[in-house]
Amino acid sequence: MKLFNLNYSASMSAIALGAAFTASPALADIYEIQLTNVTANQAFTPRLAVTHTLGQIFTLGDPALDELALIAESGDIAPLMALLETGGEIVTDIQVGDGLLMPGDTQTITIDGTPGTLFSMFNMLIPTNDAFLGLNGVMLPNSGSVTYRATVYDAGSETNDEICSNIPGPVCGGVGSSPDDAGEGFIHVHRGIKGGGDLSAATYDWNNPAAVVTVTKI
Repeated sequence: MKLFNLNYSASMSAIALGAAFTASPALADIYEIQLTNVTANQAFTPRLAVTHTLGQIFTLGDPALDELALIAESGDIAPLMALLETGGEIVTDIQVGDGLLMPGDTQTITIDGTPGTLFSMFNMLIPTNDAFLGLNGVMLPNSGSVTYRATVYDAGSETNDEICSNIPGPVCGGVGSSPDDAGEGFIHVHRGIKGGGDLSAATYDWNNPAAVVTVTKI
């Protein structure tokens, strides 16, 4: 599976042009990413942020990359970060927002980018089986700020049994990765917590958007 799933049919010359448009560090601009968790009782695991010149990292209806599924199931950003680091000129910068981001809290991440190119960010929601917050190739502003309201997606890589033994983090303390569970098999908008296992829907359910993300060119 390709790292960047293009939304359009592109010739190799167009891909090369996109790669060539990547700014060198001397020409890159600085962007401030302000992320606010607007759920009532879902925590965000460490955030993986990336600026890039073309494409998207996932496509709705397609299977999740294994590395993205690991974020969704266990909050482990290291494998996807390592994969992104092989993106060459397509990837402009990679940054991490450390720690759990609790409901109502805001964190600011600073990242290099080029006006008019793309920004993506991913993290798991806990407690869930395989829910992840995803901004997937949104546009960096040429100037000023732009605000995005971020949706939670289901990686489709683990069944949403809502059983604590299958959910990591401080609420459940279970196991993250589930290599023997194929789940639904495709990425889709998450349906939230239904209260079918150990988790109370009244406590842990949410409505999208789950986060407000403001991107500002400094």
